[in-house]
Amino acid sequence: MKKHQTLKTRLDTARAGVMPLAGYELTGRITGVAGLAAEIRGLASHVTIGNRLQLQRRDGGGVAGEVIGFRAGNGTVMAFGSLEGLGPGSPAICRGVLPAGAVPRPANGSALHVSDGWLGRVIDPLGQPLDGHGPLPAGTRPCLVRPAPLAPTRRARLGERIDLGVRAMNLFVTCRRGQRLGLFAGSGIGKSTLLAMLARHVDCDVAVIALVGERGREVREFIESDLGAAGLARSVVVVATSDTSPVMRREAAYTAMAVAEHFRDRGQSVLMLMDSVTRFCLALREIGLSAGEPPATRGYPPSVFAELPRLLERAGPGEETPGRPAGHISAIFTVLVEGDDHNEPVADAVRGILDGHVVLDRRIAERGRYPAIDVLRSLSRTMPGCNSDAENDVIRRARAILALNEEVADLVRLGAYRAGGDKAVDEAIRIAPGIDALLGQAIGERAAFADCFARLAAALEAPAA
Repeated sequence: MKKHQTLKTRLDTARAGVMPLAGYELTGRITGVAGLAAEIRGLASHVTIGNRLQLQRRDGGGVAGEVIGFRAGNGTVMAFGSLEGLGPGSPAICRGVLPAGAVPRPANGSALHVSDGWLGRVIDPLGQPLDGHGPLPAGTRPCLVRPAPLAPTRRARLGERIDLGVRAMNLFVTCRRGQRLGLFAGSGIGKSTLLAMLARHVDCDVAVIALVGERGREVREFIESDLGAAGLARSVVVVATSDTSPVMRREAAYTAMAVAEHFRDRGQSVLMLMDSVTRFCLALREIGLSAGEPPATRGYPPSVFAELPRLLERAGPGEETPGRPAGHISAIFTVLVEGDDHNEPVADAVRGILDGHVVLDRRIAERGRYPAIDVLRSLSRTMPGCNSDAENDVIRRARAILALNEEVADLVRLGAYRAGGDKAVDEAIRIAPGIDALLGQAIGERAAFADCFARLAAALEAPAA
């Protein structure tokens, strides 16, 4: 027994000496490359899902990769860049991961050192600068890219009403700090412009913007023209364009959320904008299919719908801490609905997770009214609790008038309705155009709460001709 204890003591001492060593490496070999993934032999017993590897090309270059699965004793790795130059026998190097049975270290790239110096900067999903303004200043406290979920009983409640600066949303989709909204729209209806308006006008301390799968040519235009210098100054922009690998596009969402959580944990009010959840899910679909998952609903593997709440639930209020106000992440996630089908799987899943939805309608955009928000189909689950009784009365009456006007619009166009036939219909036909005009707003115009409700009340009292 004494001999056994002595051997155990020596092993513990040796392990304690090995653990802090820097530059620890394990090397495996690529056995095959197919589609978007590479098969790695020799590391399966030492790495786990999410560990980062360095894949060495035959020309001497390298590309980072992430373990996404295991099959027949080999690891499946998806690269953050192109697989060109990789082949059977190419080295796969894993740094900073301890052998099986030892206490694991965090995987490379699993934490970011965010600081206030990141404001006004444009970065990639790995925390590297894209704006040419030099290296990012490092903060003192690491922020995990995938932290453990907050305890639901310790999270603060939603904060006070938040001024979004957009008239249609302030009036008909009133929100509180920490609320999460989905912005549902087809292509070309004005999502990016509305996001830019929110980034400029929302009353918050910090804005974090994730452009996931964005067109490369539009990134600079969005930052310089739509967002503008004033909007960028209080923002951190995370970019992964559509020509990057699926793991880069997926990582953009997690990195942006980790940056937002850094500022939230300091008690600040953070606006999180992500464009788009659909492209995030498409990246997850590519990863899942490459890992061997079976396709399910419209080709999406089951892991996509398990991953969605893990990301979206991270937004919202932070934990309550004695002596410090709880920070909030007020989040707006865009959903690019396929074929304008608002019941497709991603849209349906996101709508069930979030606290409300804003619908952009192509017919409204074609009429030339922007933002093209369909206020009758949009909903905030915190209304009417965050408005006064008088404000709720104004909103209810406006909704009733818009709904009635929409109901009789075809009859009016066909000449099948004559004025005087119904007093309520006459009122709706008279007042609805003024409300519709009120909901239009230029990108540089900011609409404050008090002015929004005052102008809507005035529009409802429009005199008869």
